[in-house]
Amino acid sequence: MQHRTAREIRHRNRFDVLRAVYAADGSVSRQDVATRTGLSFASVSNLIAELIEVGVLVELGHDTSSVGRPRARIAVNPDRGWLVGVDIAETAIHVDLFDLTMTPRRSVDVPVDPAATSPDDIADLVAGAVTELVGGDAVLGLGVSMPGPVAPEEGVSLFSPYWGWRDVPVKAMLAARLPHRIHLDNPLKASTVAELWFGAGREVGDLVVVTLRSGVGVGITVDGVLYRGVDNSAGEWGHMVLVPGGRVCRCGRRGCVEAYVGALGIAATLREIDPDSPLLGADGLATVAAIAAASASPTATAVVERTGQHLGIAVANLVNLVNPRMIVFGGQVATLLGESILDAARQSVADHALSEVSLRLSGIRHNPVSLGAATFALEGFLADRDTFGSVAALRTKTTT
Repeated sequence: MQHRTAREIRHRNRFDVLRAVYAADGSVSRQDVATRTGLSFASVSNLIAELIEVGVLVELGHDTSSVGRPRARIAVNPDRGWLVGVDIAETAIHVDLFDLTMTPRRSVDVPVDPAATSPDDIADLVAGAVTELVGGDAVLGLGVSMPGPVAPEEGVSLFSPYWGWRDVPVKAMLAARLPHRIHLDNPLKASTVAELWFGAGREVGDLVVVTLRSGVGVGITVDGVLYRGVDNSAGEWGHMVLVPGGRVCRCGRRGCVEAYVGALGIAATLREIDPDSPLLGADGLATVAAIAAASASPTATAVVERTGQHLGIAVANLVNLVNPRMIVFGGQVATLLGESILDAARQSVADHALSEVSLRLSGIRHNPVSLGAATFALEGFLADRDTFGSVAALRTKTTT
């Protein structure tokens, strides 16, 4: 059993309290937070007092409609500062500026030139987009989602499946260009943290988030905590073998899940069904968009059905391994194909899974990757020793 320090427990409790306030979608009382988190009223009051002192939460007055003593209402302070979320993808970089309620205020998209994808090229694009978006506003943190395996603590991209990078110090490169605190992770972890704080994670603690984009993978939460594995590589489900000796995957192996349910894999299925189909686009995502637009056609229906069968078998393996209460699907492929892809997968899941599980599309309305990246920056701010250490020291001094 992993031993957690008192500081780590306090960080977890602080996260849980703030998540409960976000989940209220407005204001909430201390009593309600205690009920939602299972923490004692005294602990909740102490943590909320700290969050008020650093400006994260504010009191909005008292609720006089309830029986008994009026309860103070607590809410997130949107004016405390800004958080930035960066979603680096193969063809474009999306950047969002969020206020502290995690409402997106400004966004920018920057195309990636296929002929200019060196680490310096991408770092320059990110830095330029962030500078344009932020201006002179106060930023609490910058979260960056980098495709492929990363080492978050070191801030290193271990491997980029799009550009072949290996062991690139992305965080250090961005820190040389930007004055903000930077937090690096990948789309699988970012999407999962977005669901944990602002989506299905509000309902269940044992959750799997399936991301279907050009690449595919999963994020896993256990008892409300993101599971990373020994070296942050948990969730590389897209490169599990689904069809032995099957299609060649971008990783160089054969038969990977990604080669059948990722955007390029779906395009390959379309070519197998109709090599001359007018639905074939310039790239995988364009092809998926065309299939979605022609969803009533026999060809599109056949592609979705075959893809759903493969997805269902792969998901059933997840269910048998992890036994989650719910699986949430997000990413451009899931957004484009919608419920049709889940309907096609459900029968395969029922045929191969040993336990029941709820399958649903992500309900997050904004880009879950940039939202999750910004949430990593929020978590970094909430765990900052300088900010909360000084508050704790002041409170101790005041009460002694």
